Amino acid sequence: MRISIIIPVYNEAGNIKRLLNYLASHAQNAEVIVVDGGSKDQTLQEVRLFERVELLLCSNASRAEQMNLGARQAKGDILYFLHADALPPIDFENQIIKAVEKGHLAGCFRFIFDSSKPLLRINSFFTRLPFLWCRGGDQSLYIQKDLFWEMGGYDETYAIMEEYVLIKKLMAEEGFHILPDAVKVSARKYSTNSWFKVMRANFIAFRQFKKGECTETIKQTYRKNLNPY
Repeated sequence: MRISIIIPVYNEAGNIKRLLNYLASHAQNAEVIVVDGGSKDQTLQEVRLFERVELLLCSNASRAEQMNLGARQAKGDILYFLHADALPPIDFENQIIKAVEKGHLAGCFRFIFDSSKPLLRINSFFTRLPFLWCRGGDQSLYIQKDLFWEMGGYDETYAIMEEYVLIKKLMAEEGFHILPDAVKVSARKYSTNSWFKVMRANFIAFRQFKKGECTETIKQTYRKNLNPY
């Protein structure tokens, strides 16, 4: 089995170069697809430095649309959706393939932050638990390609929290596996926001999602509750 790594980006200069350098060393058997949503910084120039990386251009800065576009172009048997500011475990390919071979057709890793701040360890701890509110795109999502399309892919009507819609379906119909290793995620959100402010914004967004509120309302509320980062 082969993995296709799909990375949606929008103004991720610096982060995407770091990630692609990392993947060049630790993902030599995987297909790597970067899908840009109209970056205005040096993101495209950095991606083009890597000859083995396929670059796709999406007409909208919509992570759901970008990831679906990447999935349609992917040649691998397993899709692995990864954020530009995250680094997966060194042997992530082997871990994902073994999980799929055992029948765990979709799942994610836990995560840890690239910070030693004690409060952030609380967030990391909860990512081992099998509840929807403990999930998120930062953990990276793997899924067998056929199953991805059976589930309808990412719902492109969602401007935020698109991964929760898919994971909720998987939990109800197919099961969702949490791998024991961890993705290392950037703590940049906490550089301009306190831990409590981020937790409050996350709680409000998840509550709105559970109530079925308009996705654009959730997005606007989330941005209003956080400082730019």
